[in-house]
Amino acid sequence: MKRVVITGVGAISPLGCDWASVERSLRSGQNAVQHLSDWDAYEGLNTRVGAPAAPFELDPNRYNRKTTRSMGRVAVMAVRCAEQALAQAGLLDDPLLRSGQMGVSFGSSSGTPRSIGDFGRMLNEKSTEGINANTYIKMMSHTAAVNIGVFFGLSGRVIPTSSACTSGSQGLGYAYEAIRHGQQVAMLAGGAEELDATQAAVFDTLFATSVQYNNTPQLTPRPFDAERDGLVLGEGACTFVLEEREHALARGAQVLAEIVGFGTNSDGTHVTQPNAATMAQAMRLALQDAGLPPSAIPYVNAHGTATDHGDVAESHATAEVFGSRAAISSLKSYMGHTLGACGALEAWMTIEMARQQWFAPTLNLHKVDPRCAELDYLQGQGRAMAMEYVMSNNFAFGGINTSLIFRRV
Repeated sequence: MKRVVITGVGAISPLGCDWASVERSLRSGQNAVQHLSDWDAYEGLNTRVGAPAAPFELDPNRYNRKTTRSMGRVAVMAVRCAEQALAQAGLLDDPLLRSGQMGVSFGSSSGTPRSIGDFGRMLNEKSTEGINANTYIKMMSHTAAVNIGVFFGLSGRVIPTSSACTSGSQGLGYAYEAIRHGQQVAMLAGGAEELDATQAAVFDTLFATSVQYNNTPQLTPRPFDAERDGLVLGEGACTFVLEEREHALARGAQVLAEIVGFGTNSDGTHVTQPNAATMAQAMRLALQDAGLPPSAIPYVNAHGTATDHGDVAESHATAEVFGSRAAISSLKSYMGHTLGACGALEAWMTIEMARQQWFAPTLNLHKVDPRCAELDYLQGQGRAMAMEYVMSNNFAFGGINTSLIFRRV
C-alpha cells in the first residue's frame, strides 16, 4: 500500500481564505454568521442567518469569459482553490497534470442553484428562454469536479462525490484510496458549496434551521448546547493536493500532513434520522484502516451541526468509540454548515490546528445538552495539546458517514 500525503491546500471560507485569517477568527472567538436581509424576500422562509464566504480575488487573465463560461459560483470557488493548492504544492502547470497520473475527486451537494432555477422556470413557463449550452454544466452535481479537470487539463480519473454534507470528506477519502492502491500518483480533492436561500429552505422545512437568533447572529449556531435551535448555512470551498509520499519526497515537496485512515458507511435505516451505531462504526473503520487504537486520537473534530437529533447521536457515537476522554469541538460554530465544502474545510482547519498544537473550542457552548454523551467538550478557551493524530468526522443526509484520520508531520 502507498502512503498518501498532503502537499498543497487552497481554501475559501467565511473566516477567510488563508490560515492566518482563519486562525485569527478562531482565537478571537468571533463567528462569521450574519443576518441576511436578502432572505426577507422569500415568503415562508424562517431562518435569516448565514455565513457567506469571505471575498476572494481572481486573475482576470486566467478567469475570463472563455474559461469560466461553464462555471457557476460553486465551480469558480472550487477551481480557484485548486489553483492555490497546486501553486503551494509546486505543481501548477506541471506535466504531471496531463500525464493521466493525476485526477480529481471532488463534491458538492448540487451545482449552482440559480442554474437549476432556470430549468424550473422552463417547466413552469413552458419556455426555454434563458437556457443555453452551459446551463446544465453549471447546475449538474459534478460541475465542480468537471470544471477543475478541464481548467487544469487533468486526464486522470474523475470521482464526483455529491453526497450532501459528506461530499468534501468523501472527495478526500476516495482520492486517498485511489493513490493508496496505486491507481493514481496524485489527486485534487475536496468540496465546495455556494450559499443560497433554496438550500436554507430544505432545512427550514425540516425545522432544522436556526431561527431564534435571527437578530443576534453571533449567538448561533450552538453545537451540543442545550439552547441550540438548528443549523446555520455557510459557504466556501477547499481543495487539497494529495500525493503518493515517495513521489512527493523525490521532488522535494513540502509535506503538510499525512492521511492515514478513512472510513465510510451508510446507516441503511432512514434518510434524515442519524444512527449512532453506524456513525461509531465509520470511526472504527478509519481506526482500522490507520492501524491505530482509539487511545491514539486525543482530539476529534465533530460534524456538530447544532441540530436536535444530530448532536445527540454524534456525541453518543463518539463516546462509544473513545469513551469520555475524547476532546471534541465543532468548527461549524464559527462558519456555519458549508454542506459539500464542510468535510474539506474542517479537515484543513483540523490539520492546521494540529500543526499549531492548539485547538479551538466550540463557540456558544455554555451548557451541554444533558441528552448528549459525556465527552471532553472544548468550551470557552482553546486548548494547547500535543498530539500526532487527529480525526475529523462528517455525517450526511441519506445516512452517509465518514471519518478521516490525519497524522501531523
